[in-house]
Amino acid sequence: MKIENMRELNEQELNDEVLKLKKELFNLRFQHVTGQLDNPIKMKDIKKDIARVKTVIREKQLNKNA
Repeated sequence: MKIENMRELNEQELNDEVLKLKKELFNLRFQHVTGQLDNPIKMKDIKKDIARVKTVIREKQLNKNA
């Protein structure tokens, strides 16, 4: 998901997105351990997506308080 699209979502939708990404990361880790993961770089991408969403959530919190 692009950062511009993330900024259009509200905080609840962003929190839901974080949960979805964490579940996907868990599944990828499980596949990696069992040797079923074809592309381990996907784990890195998911971690970056989680960080992006959390950054947008933090931006929204700071703007709300300002």
